[in-house]
Amino acid sequence: MKNLKYIFILSSALFAFSCNNDDTPANGGGTVTDPVETNPANTQYKPAFNGQTRIAGMTTDTEFKADIITSALTSPWGVKALPDGRLLVTQKTTGTLRIVTTAGVVSEPITGLPAVNPANQGGLLGLCLDPDFASNRMIYWVFSEAVTGGNISSVAKGKLAANEKTIENATVIYRSSPANPSDLHYGGRILFDQTGNLIVSTGERSVLQTRPLAQSLTASLGKVLRITKDGQPASGNPTFSGAGALPELYTYGHRNPQGLAIHPVTKEIWQSEHGPRGGDELNRLKAGSNYGWPTITYGIEYSGDPIGDAIQQKEGMEQPVYYWDPVISPSGMTFYTGNRVPEWENNLFIGSLSGQHIARLVIKDNKVVGEERLLAGEGQRFRDITQGGDGALYAVTDQGRLYKIDKK
Repeated sequence: MKNLKYIFILSSALFAFSCNNDDTPANGGGTVTDPVETNPANTQYKPAFNGQTRIAGMTTDTEFKADIITSALTSPWGVKALPDGRLLVTQKTTGTLRIVTTAGVVSEPITGLPAVNPANQGGLLGLCLDPDFASNRMIYWVFSEAVTGGNISSVAKGKLAANEKTIENATVIYRSSPANPSDLHYGGRILFDQTGNLIVSTGERSVLQTRPLAQSLTASLGKVLRITKDGQPASGNPTFSGAGALPELYTYGHRNPQGLAIHPVTKEIWQSEHGPRGGDELNRLKAGSNYGWPTITYGIEYSGDPIGDAIQQKEGMEQPVYYWDPVISPSGMTFYTGNRVPEWENNLFIGSLSGQHIARLVIKDNKVVGEERLLAGEGQRFRDITQGGDGALYAVTDQGRLYKIDKK
């Protein structure tokens, strides 16, 4: 009977995987299991293609560990590795930066940044380093700024002082529009693309008044932007038809995009965003494309009511590569390029807030072919994740922790 039980479990896992996708995971990926999501979906919506949701689960075969480097951070939101291996962290509510060594030594707060509005989902958000940081010490960040008419998502830059106590010559280089009193859905991730320009995500600010602006080409809400280091529209941006279309727009039709990452092989930009009740998305960005919110979505209102016409597909609007229902609330993300855990090569790691885990996605030919949930027993809201200079992964949580995730 014991052998029959093992045969049944293995057969179930293989059946679950074959039902979701005909591909096999890239680089082996690990051991195939049943899909990791076992809770009922919020809707009866059907995916647009096989493997778009609830793909087969994966289990990492290589032994790895997760160590808490520090628990002394205050609502960390973004984390990036400095050239010397230390970690630079934004603190959402205080509007300050911290530097943390891999041994867990935390610096005093780094000041000198423009004031943030820390109410609700606002504050000091994502950051990135200048490609020439080693010589110019420049950093760039997104923050929520209180202005006439309400709040906006803004982008600033400044130089990390030699004594690492302050940011010198902090300058706001871009302000989204229009302003609104809402203190929700700021987006807030930022990175450099392969051409040396900045990619910035903005949210549509959540309220019904601003939600339709995700589809408006004259507003910078619910967008992914492509700008220069000085905040100007980058050359080579897509051209949109219609009077008043903003030249800084790269893609549109987003809800609350909190994840951005560059694929290490294709160099394409990948993005994650929060859905409403169901419908969290992972997207592969194509310049000039419309990602549908709020016209199409795999989610519903928090009340249970349908959104718009309750449609999930429409001509001229992109489908997500992958979606979650129920939601996991995907936030910061990174592709793994280290060699410490071989089956993780080129996998995508996404911090999950409401799901309280780190999602590992195995991707092959631009499709998700396996999903694993890491650190699910920690009870933490994982806000951002990055790869350090030592090849390990580092993740921050809303509760103030910094984790190191590496091979045992």
